[in-house]
Amino acid sequence: MRAVVFHEGRAMIGEAPDPEPGHRQLLVAVRAAGLNGADVAQAKGGYPPPSGAPDTGGLEMAGEVVAAGPGCQRFSVGDRVMAVVQGGGQAELCAVDEPLAMPVPDSLGWPGAGGFPEVFATAHDALFAQAGLAMGERVCIHGAAGGVGVAAVQLAAAVGAEVTATVRNPGSRGAVAELGAHAVDPADFVDAGPFDVILELVGAPNWPANLKASATEGRITVIGVGAGAEVSLNLALLMVKRLRLLASTLRPRSLEQRAAVARRLERHVLPLVEAGRVRVPIARTFPLTEATAAYEYFAAPGKLGKVVLIP
Repeated sequence: MRAVVFHEGRAMIGEAPDPEPGHRQLLVAVRAAGLNGADVAQAKGGYPPPSGAPDTGGLEMAGEVVAAGPGCQRFSVGDRVMAVVQGGGQAELCAVDEPLAMPVPDSLGWPGAGGFPEVFATAHDALFAQAGLAMGERVCIHGAAGGVGVAAVQLAAAVGAEVTATVRNPGSRGAVAELGAHAVDPADFVDAGPFDVILELVGAPNWPANLKASATEGRITVIGVGAGAEVSLNLALLMVKRLRLLASTLRPRSLEQRAAVARRLERHVLPLVEAGRVRVPIARTFPLTEATAAYEYFAAPGKLGKVVLIP
């Protein structure tokens, strides 16, 4: 089958063996697969897959079940499913652990379904499971024009939080504001605070301003460090404000932990998708055969929403 492979720091289309569904695994014909920052990091050698995971590209995908391995109970051939996977999503076929699979709502087309699982799982887990965002709280989402940022803005707005979003590209601020946020230049977010929750998707440039912008007993959750990972922290300010500093990533978690994230998405987020209250903005789609161009486009600044490969 054709799949995205990595060579000398670049993503390209190549050949990989057809996967075989094992115990409690679905074989899915991929119809769409989103790109994420982790894919770019893996291409550059900075984010290797966990032991036993495919070394081909793709952490999220959507498609139709074409075979079910022994022990599968929920999904069968012909079902539309989507999932966060540990690798191998950007291919013509993908083996998916059935506990990770979610049904694709009728209201979600293939590009949206392919770009939904990773970013909404990451955003929902960081905002609610990690930071405990509650109705009426004030939240700041950094890097809000990217896939996870767009998801986080919508989820926070859906629960009645007051959302401030930092967006570097002035041309994207209007679109982010339409999703339910007060969109500001990253240089101005401190004045928009204080915030009960700060979702850090950018990294080092927002420190130490994050500490200044946090409310007493605020929570800062770090899930992205693309602009730098090394910072200097004022521990005294952490103490005075009684702040909680959290950090998280999904990929290395156990199957059971990742399945729990999927169930929370089904319970809390898919109804919002079906009701039209949450959507998956698509910046651009590319054929799978143009994977190199898709990765280059993803890495360039200024876009809003997801980049999706279509096999």
